[in-house]
Amino acid sequence: MVTTLAPAREGQVVRRPAAPRGIRSKLTLPRMLLMPALVISIAITQIPFLVTIYYSTLRWNLLKPGDRGFVGFENYLQVLRSGDLFPSITATVMITGLSLVLSVFSGLIFALLLDRKFIGQAVARTLLITPFLVMPAAAALIWKYSMFDTNIGVLNASLQAIGLDPVAWNTQYPLATVVIVLTWQYTPFMMLIILAGLQSQSKDILEAASVDGAGAGRTFLYITMPHLRQYVEIAVLLGAITLVQVFDPIAIMTKGTGGTKTLAYLLYERAFIGLNVGEAAAYGVVVVILTIIVASVALRTLFSVFKVGASK
Repeated sequence: MVTTLAPAREGQVVRRPAAPRGIRSKLTLPRMLLMPALVISIAITQIPFLVTIYYSTLRWNLLKPGDRGFVGFENYLQVLRSGDLFPSITATVMITGLSLVLSVFSGLIFALLLDRKFIGQAVARTLLITPFLVMPAAAALIWKYSMFDTNIGVLNASLQAIGLDPVAWNTQYPLATVVIVLTWQYTPFMMLIILAGLQSQSKDILEAASVDGAGAGRTFLYITMPHLRQYVEIAVLLGAITLVQVFDPIAIMTKGTGGTKTLAYLLYERAFIGLNVGEAAAYGVVVVILTIIVASVALRTLFSVFKVGASK
């Protein structure tokens, strides 16, 4: 058997047996089976990204097809000089943060209501999950015309019914309208994760707390909430990764006005409205780098949550 040298402690070296050839040969087949998927993943993700980096070094505006050439890092300097990047980062953080907080809070309330037996529980659960199944573009259209419209919207009809003036929601409160739509759509997602955490609680512990005289409030505060912590963290992390890419409600409802121009909409605006391929590619590279940083931090935190949960 072949042996290798592996450091065990500082200043000490111990001999550990290497993996036998039989085990190494058994691992070769799974790796070979994964190779086609790995090659395809690299082809459809990394090659377009490399092409985007190349485009970001070009002076290329589709409105001026004859004026095209290599400009190096000029597009990246323009991204920083334009003054649109940091407001878009702020808008992305605001929309993502507010939507996450409200959807987690609403999801917790609905999960607590569903975590008990009552007549029509299955119907109520299905109706509460429905918003998450609606396409984002369809949800934005429903809210824009059925709820927020100045003339026929349900909200303005309700305001007029009690004697108040109608409100142009999409123009007067654009940030609030986007947050409301995202909260409505992602509350079921948070609810399902938190409900799974509630139903995984040990019934023996809850019964013991009840026997010891702990009321519903103290039981929830000192037993249920610590148990739900890891579930809430997972919901927040997964929701943040999804919400940071939101585009449909902004494009349909606000067109990026009123502090709602997120990174995703800014990239769309540069590429398909301004038709500046070089600058749009530079924005795309910057957005990808920022997303990788945020995703790396989120995934590290997520893995640590799983480790803590496994150790318990």
